[in-house]
Amino acid sequence: MSRVETRIVAPGEADQRLDRWFKRCYPGLGHGRLEKLLRTGQIRVDGKRAKANTRLEAGQAIRVPPIERDGEAASPKPAVPSLSKAEVEALRASVLHRDARVLALNKPAGLAVQGGPKQAKNLDALLDLLTFGADERPRLVHRLDRDTSGVLLLARTVAAARALTGAFKQDDARKLYWALVVGKPPKARGLIRLALDKRGGPGGEKVRVDEAGKQAETRYAVIAAAKGITWLLLNPLTGRTHQLRVHCAALGCPILGDGKYGGKAAFPERLQVPKTVMLHARELAVPHPDDGTTLRVQAPLPPDRLAVWQKLGFDPDDSKAANLMQDIETWG
Repeated sequence: MSRVETRIVAPGEADQRLDRWFKRCYPGLGHGRLEKLLRTGQIRVDGKRAKANTRLEAGQAIRVPPIERDGEAASPKPAVPSLSKAEVEALRASVLHRDARVLALNKPAGLAVQGGPKQAKNLDALLDLLTFGADERPRLVHRLDRDTSGVLLLARTVAAARALTGAFKQDDARKLYWALVVGKPPKARGLIRLALDKRGGPGGEKVRVDEAGKQAETRYAVIAAAKGITWLLLNPLTGRTHQLRVHCAALGCPILGDGKYGGKAAFPERLQVPKTVMLHARELAVPHPDDGTTLRVQAPLPPDRLAVWQKLGFDPDDSKAANLMQDIETWG
């Protein structure tokens, strides 16, 4: 039987019903069993009894009791997918920073952060491989899209998870991304301010520009351009789903490889490059949960993405990129 676990609601999990959160995180837990655990107070949110329709907020602590009972095929943590020794070593080698409270990974493109109907192999299911001797498994505190590579933070304690989730919720985390986009923006630097709304549809969930949606802001700056492709530095000031992808497309410069928001324009026939979204979380700066000092982590481009940058003649060590990252407040 599994032990009681406390999970922190990440920003990307907020504003959903508690029962839907359980359905996604614990797909083996039946609705009847969930209702019984709620009625008896075994599931709590921030120490208080909760109902199935309780709306979650980022930073809240969910008490998850042992739920492997009466043959119920539910577990408080996902089954670890079968990995080769090389894959396990690669995952552990992706650690960019490690201390008693925080882990930072260079997440590869193609690895989903959380599971879903078609996502058996996901980071959430692999967290037991990243304990490094600690009693607790790391906790997710924010998310990256499956096809986005780069810096991803994990909390190693409940207290650290609360602090880090709070930092993301209050926009105290500074996030910088590198993107290769098709075309070139009208200005070298600017601020994209477009409200976004997430809707379902025939092709699945998709985000659209909509004045009635939630306000979203992104700073951008051109680092270099070549062969009809521009290397952008992006600084999201808000944290909406697919914000950078939608904002770049709305700017008339879809991210290379992003067919969902750029259509055919995201795949120039003249370029023979991998068909994946060329978006990389380059740097993340956040108050450390211990003392509030700035924890700044940078992620180098993975080999497959580095090859694309170099094929276009872009140098990841370009001093202009470094200078822009230090001076983002002047962008626009």
